[in-house]
Amino acid sequence: MKIGKYDFDFENECYIMGILNVTPDSFSDGGEFNNIDKALFHVEEMINDGAKIIDVGGYSTRPGHEDISIEEEIERVVPVAEKIKKNFDICISIDTFNSKVFDESAKVGAEILNDVSGLKYDKDMAKIAKKHNSTIVIMTWDPPYNENIVEKVYKELEDSIKIAQDYNIENIIVDPGVGFSRGYDGDFELVSNLDYLKKLNRPILLGTSNKRFLRKAINTDKLKTPIATSATTVSGVLNGASIFRVHDVKTNLIAMKIAQEIKKHDRHN
Repeated sequence: MKIGKYDFDFENECYIMGILNVTPDSFSDGGEFNNIDKALFHVEEMINDGAKIIDVGGYSTRPGHEDISIEEEIERVVPVAEKIKKNFDICISIDTFNSKVFDESAKVGAEILNDVSGLKYDKDMAKIAKKHNSTIVIMTWDPPYNENIVEKVYKELEDSIKIAQDYNIENIIVDPGVGFSRGYDGDFELVSNLDYLKKLNRPILLGTSNKRFLRKAINTDKLKTPIATSATTVSGVLNGASIFRVHDVKTNLIAMKIAQEIKKHDRHN
């Protein structure tokens, strides 16, 4: 897949997407990088650690998050995205469900739209993504399901793919939305059954980093769980994911590479 000027081989390779939250209240790193100098330092650190994509978000989706205006989200995200492009040769993703935020971000060079609503919240989003010939990551954030979670997530993603295709957008990546109201068992069910989503014939992005279900599994109150996250990265590689959206780039890159070697040497694969 060609994303901007960057080539990604999602069929044979895996990639790390480093998270840059420029928010004061994100659930695991809120307030750490909502200063441009600190943000750029962290971006450089993530690139040196092996990130191939930087995902910039200015609106926290954690439970109980602070609601902000679109204008404030633009003020948080766009200057940082612009500075990253001027200082580093790296692919940028923008984590937003507001088309105006992505429009302004794409104008300064962002190549990927990461929309947790799967193009369903803002009806102009697909049009703006097409306007900039952007690659899109679609997720589903619908209410929790009591049963058939994987099949229902599959159907929601299929619906979002149809929205994108109606605008002749073909560069589509899917994200099952682990940690978004699926419940403890539902989150693990999605991680365990990623291969079911391969039938969508789209690269799969896995975003489990520091999520609540991991903290519950290891019985910890610590917000940062890099080893637990890396365990899901290994599982993700073995089950067909190609992109891993994480806070701790170095730890997850190592886990990802080892999992790739395990998969490569599987004679039944």
